[in-house]
Amino acid sequence: MTRDEILRSPSMPVFSPSYPHGPYRFIRREYLIITYETDPDALRAALPEPLEPAPGNLAFYEWMKMPDSSGFGDYEESGTGIVARYNGEPCNFSVQMYLDDEPPITAGREIWGFPKKYGVPRLKVMKDTLTGTLHYDEERVALGTMTYKHHSLAGELDRVREGIGQLNVNLKLLPDVDGGVKVAQLIGYRLQDITVHGAWEGDARLHLIPHANCRVADLPVRRIVRGRHQVVDFTLPYGRVLHDYLA
Repeated sequence: MTRDEILRSPSMPVFSPSYPHGPYRFIRREYLIITYETDPDALRAALPEPLEPAPGNLAFYEWMKMPDSSGFGDYEESGTGIVARYNGEPCNFSVQMYLDDEPPITAGREIWGFPKKYGVPRLKVMKDTLTGTLHYDEERVALGTMTYKHHSLAGELDRVREGIGQLNVNLKLLPDVDGGVKVAQLIGYRLQDITVHGAWEGDARLHLIPHANCRVADLPVRRIVRGRHQVVDFTLPYGRVLHDYLA
């Protein structure tokens, strides 16, 4: 194996890469997003500098079903985020994510610094209720429910598209071979080529259960702000460094 062959490989192991080169296209990705007010001290403890909380102490919990993802396949995902600001610009910061497929776990951590771990999230319609669950080591740690398609946003899809395209931020941490810190960065990215097939809002509830290794309940629910259900296509491009903690 030559140096050039090694450098052309998209990921490890070189003989059977975990994921191909990007960008990555997602088709009919379905979301349940529950935005809520949380404890301000817990929110600030989870938000890395120089990010600042947006007004209202808002966090969100989301479930995502990805039936057609280039390079990654068919999988589901769930996790928490914070509504924040970077240099005054609105953004979403990813706090923790749990999913059931190795390639997007590996690619997410290695490329963009997504805070991904293995878990078993599920999003489905149960009779008249859009229902999301997350199990970690066979224990249920999250339950989200929303009324099914009670309020259509068909007349507001441009606004929905703009929201999906805003800045997203991750904290990327990679250790060096000696155990020190090799990479410590805030990574920013924006989804591209967005098509919104449908979006709905409705009454929602969220129940989070404390767990030592799946700490979704560390951003406790104080007040539900809204539930959002949406189905979209988009491209996930590579990101850029917003802030380098080692510089």
